[in-house]
Amino acid sequence: MPQHPVAEPTVPNPEIPAGGAAYWQHQQQWEDEDRLSALNDDILLSILGRVSLCMSVRTCVLSTRWRHLPWLLPELSISVKDFLSVPCPEPIEANDMEELAMASLTKVTRSFLADQQRERTISSLHLNLYLINAFLCEVGPLVGDAIGNGLLKDLDLSVLDETDPLERSDEDMLKRAQEIDTFFSAYPSVLHCLTKLSLENADFDNLDMHHVLFDCCKQLKHLRLFFCDTGTYSVFRIDAPNSKLCVLEIDCCRFERIELVCLPKLEKFICTTWMASQHIPVILGFVPSLGELELSYGAPYDPRPFRLSKLLNGTTSIHTLTLDFQGENLWLQPEMEELRTPFNKLKKLYVCGIFVEFDMLWMTAFLVAAQSVEKLHVQVWEHACEVGEFRGGSFRVRRAPPWEMRFDGSENKLLKELQIGGFRALEQQFTFIRSMLERSPNLQKIILRGDGQCDDCDALDASLRPSKFPKKDEEEMVVERIRSGIFSPAIIFDEDWSLSI
Repeated sequence: MPQHPVAEPTVPNPEIPAGGAAYWQHQQQWEDEDRLSALNDDILLSILGRVSLCMSVRTCVLSTRWRHLPWLLPELSISVKDFLSVPCPEPIEANDMEELAMASLTKVTRSFLADQQRERTISSLHLNLYLINAFLCEVGPLVGDAIGNGLLKDLDLSVLDETDPLERSDEDMLKRAQEIDTFFSAYPSVLHCLTKLSLENADFDNLDMHHVLFDCCKQLKHLRLFFCDTGTYSVFRIDAPNSKLCVLEIDCCRFERIELVCLPKLEKFICTTWMASQHIPVILGFVPSLGELELSYGAPYDPRPFRLSKLLNGTTSIHTLTLDFQGENLWLQPEMEELRTPFNKLKKLYVCGIFVEFDMLWMTAFLVAAQSVEKLHVQVWEHACEVGEFRGGSFRVRRAPPWEMRFDGSENKLLKELQIGGFRALEQQFTFIRSMLERSPNLQKIILRGDGQCDDCDALDASLRPSKFPKKDEEEMVVERIRSGIFSPAIIFDEDWSLSI
């Protein structure tokens, strides 16, 4: 029989006392910590900058060497949500919880902004807070003085509201807008320093929102408005030739139409859930830098389809386009030739929220117009929690796309990647993928992904849930259905398997 080596007896180290293993482990940790603490401040600040401010302060309290570092961080992020109790203690009311959180935020803000011994300026402050006047009267002067003293350079401000927008009355929204305007009027230096601003649930019907946002906020580069307006069914007209705004997000606002008359620096525009009207939701004027456009809308009723070419009229630099139908009817009229000019530089096209029972070949129309597209991502929408008896009464019956296209046989020679989210082994999906292979000779990879997580769908009875992404033993069938009779150098794969076509 083979002889196994016999382990040598362990000889105790006379320098290590009883329980030496634990002692040696702690000694090693101390040495590691000493080596870390020996790094210069800039490296340690780089480490601390990757965690939250609360975690940074807690960490530095434990070490004399690190204790001064949080007050040297060039970027600070102070969010009222970090001070909310989780779970919420009973029987405390939501308003009381928000006041307690704002009290903590005020104390932390004072600690970082009222420190006259601070060695470095704050290049950027991210401040998320609730609109509670008792505390804003303290936070406002702290931020204003920091700006006036040259301590603070850029301010990223989010005025949060946890209330469901549908539970806010018109009077509530008008009052909230007035309180926001009062805060800015009391501390005008805050406006002058703002580089990013997010506002929620406010109706500026009686106020000059355009003057505040585009005349006073001269440094503003990123603006997000959620459930805000200048009066229900109003037109929001932006004419700001001197604005530095690069990113504009209009989310669930009650504007009938948004007119971007002049925003020369605008690079990204996101518009979701606009009001139904006979007009197109957006008019793009002088926006020469606009490269990314995202339109997302799941209509609770039949929307009036509009021509995308009319919305994009005059734009020539869009390289990334996202259209999200959120599983409802298409709100676009069929067209190809009219899109060739605005699609001239389009590189990435995302078409999301396509109801699973809809045909997908109509999307080929986009590729006929956009010969420069390199990446096409399609997301199929299928949620058992929002069909049949689970579908809300305000939503009408989904109708298949009315697009009837005639293709000229042109090829998309630049298309390199096709990604299908929510893939299932359905005939319309196979047909669409095969058509992409036939018209895209340089297609390199096809990525097939399943549905994302949905807690509401998972809670349903198993018999009501849609079939899942093809299993491992079905991969051969999937590839064969796609490649049958077609030669292509592309590779088809997902996260678990890959096969060369």
